[in-house]
Amino acid sequence: MPAKIIVSYDGTANEDDAIALGRVFARAGGEVSLAYVRHSPEADSARETIAQNEAQELLDRGVELLGQPGAGRHVVTDRSTPEGLATLAAAEGADVIVFCSDSHTAKGHVAIGNSAERLLQGGRTAVAIAPVDLAEDKDSASVEKIVAIGDNAGGARETAEALAAAFGASVEPVAGADTGLLVIDSRPEVESGRVGISSSASHLIEIATCPVLVLPRGGRLELGRSTAATAA
Repeated sequence: MPAKIIVSYDGTANEDDAIALGRVFARAGGEVSLAYVRHSPEADSARETIAQNEAQELLDRGVELLGQPGAGRHVVTDRSTPEGLATLAAAEGADVIVFCSDSHTAKGHVAIGNSAERLLQGGRTAVAIAPVDLAEDKDSASVEKIVAIGDNAGGARETAEALAAAFGASVEPVAGADTGLLVIDSRPEVESGRVGISSSASHLIEIATCPVLVLPRGGRLELGRSTAATAA
């Protein structure tokens, strides 16, 4: 089974960048779907039907941007976007949840938005964040160099090697201007299977100019395996 990737999408600023990062994972063999979180149902049934149809239409537009007509579409109702996505990920057996950067981020840079921040501190699913304007980069689906960051007990190195094999890329020891993806382990003291980043990793994300992927502690993302299944 291919790795399952859920892209958080609501059609607002920078969300197309998350779609572009979804295409990156699709190119590596991932099964990509889109999710939109509604925060409350409508009390009136007719209005609820209209709201659901509008949500589906939004996801249809996102799937068109993704370029995979058969991609899954999930409309979730939850007061909390990160909680709704986490529940969906658990139900779907998803390996990664993909976010865009915060809407006030400079072009070409990465910033952790509120929903991603919640899942980076205790979530059970890997989190990926796209830099601003990744969708404008014609070569956004091309990854030539990957850098793994973490200790020997984590899965960043194995994940980087698996993705490099899929992309025909190389795994490099140090990040640079031409790095195409950062793969980051959760910090050593975090419970196995949970995500938690150190202050230094958070800083690396904030200065990154390429997509980042943060793994749960002991997790590995491989094209034919689930992160949860390979957690230590």
